[in-house]
Amino acid sequence: MNLQARWQQLMQRASLAANTDTYDALSAAYTEKHRHYHTLTHIEHCLVLFDEYESLAERPTAIELAIWFHDAVYRPLKGNNEQKSAELAAGFLADNNVDAENVERVYAMIMATVHAAPASDSDTRLLVDIDLSILGCDESAYAQFEEAVRKEYRQVPGILYRRERRRILQSFLDRKYIYSHEQIRERLEAPARRNLESAIEMLA
Repeated sequence: MNLQARWQQLMQRASLAANTDTYDALSAAYTEKHRHYHTLTHIEHCLVLFDEYESLAERPTAIELAIWFHDAVYRPLKGNNEQKSAELAAGFLADNNVDAENVERVYAMIMATVHAAPASDSDTRLLVDIDLSILGCDESAYAQFEEAVRKEYRQVPGILYRRERRRILQSFLDRKYIYSHEQIRERLEAPARRNLESAIEMLA
């Protein structure tokens, strides 16, 4: 996927200027050296899956904007990455004279990727499902995902990392459903639960 061309298409659909400086800034952010999973590859994966399920979206432009910005700020040892990313998106949209309702919508969508609670509306649930799609990938890709996340948290001692990682993964298993949209659930729920159970066992 040509991400720069994809960004320009999004700007056109949103009736915004080209904002090539923002694309360059996002590209630089997603290629920071400390990132191993939260990279442009993750954004591309999200966009590919979004294209498959765009028919489920009520406001596809808002969802795609949220995809681009949702991990723009990523410091593994900080707890406010989603908030900072949401603020960055909101500032960009406000500077481009996007109406307050849509600014708030994109902000809320990004904040939902904290994954602390089920999303409240269909579009946000779609974004969250897309963001969590890595959990339901094949075993090899999932193993690479876990390895990449560990590299991002390489400064955390092993015993602390394993304990916290088990807690996070178990929180997804404890949900009635990991994925909200039925079409995505049918495809990814079972493999995601297998991957999570296997990962938790390996972290024990």
